[in-house]
Amino acid sequence: MKDHVCLGAIMGSYGVRGEVRVKSFCADPSAIGDYGPVILDNGTVAKLTVIRPIKGGYAVRLAGVPHKEAADALRGQKFWAHRDALPALPDDEFYHTDLIGLTAFDTGGETLGRIHAVHDHGAGDILEVRIGSTPVLIPFTRAIVPTVDLTAGRVIVDLPYGLMPGEGDSDGPDERGP
Repeated sequence: MKDHVCLGAIMGSYGVRGEVRVKSFCADPSAIGDYGPVILDNGTVAKLTVIRPIKGGYAVRLAGVPHKEAADALRGQKFWAHRDALPALPDDEFYHTDLIGLTAFDTGGETLGRIHAVHDHGAGDILEVRIGSTPVLIPFTRAIVPTVDLTAGRVIVDLPYGLMPGEGDSDGPDERGP
């Protein structure tokens, strides 16, 4: 769904009236209801209304979800907004969906692999680049990824030593001591 951007995921039901608990992936987490109807992974199109913030996310009402059992059935579904409904980004910011599939090159021009996923665990984005069948996790910082060229479909990566599989491995004793 290149013409859509993932806004969040349904974590389960909230209460007994069909509300769901959602985790927002938006830069402003409370903005998940600002982009019009959403499309769920299962193809359902629904109006999303944020009810209130709750621990770990938001309580949300999805049109057409009348009760707890229907809300429970949606657990794990991601929901998407059409790209045209989202604000334009500054030149140095990117939607994760735009990065997935780009080819990663090292600073010498050698192909490393393709970006398979973008992870955000709270301390900053991490690019998962598949080098052959091996996933390599690369911090998505300006120092390590100085160039992102969406038009050319590539990123330039200045890999720190030890990030690639096998680098820094030694057969000797641990250099940190006994």
